Amino acid sequence: MGTIVLTGTVVLVLLGFGNPLYWLAAVALLHLYVRHGRGPSTTGTGTGTATKGTGTATAAGAAPTSYKAYRDRRDQQAKWERRYRRERGL
Repeated sequence: MGTIVLTGTVVLVLLGFGNPLYWLAAVALLHLYVRHGRGPSTTGTGTGTATKGTGTATAAGAAPTSYKAYRDRRDQQAKWERRYRRERGL
């Protein structure tokens, strides 16, 4: 989605040399995308996890909403790393 918005903005800026109203449309498009269009990031190794005890879902790599959520995520990551080392023999 970000690529489409960026491409649309570039096109509007280029068209803006003929009609400056397109520049305002490009700024409005970027503003709306930054304010409302970006959802949780889904890049990386996971698509999203629910944090225990808080009832809120966070994307992988997103900042936890509370210290408890941080501790839960940190403990889960340590558990996965121990399991990986045990299974792989590292």
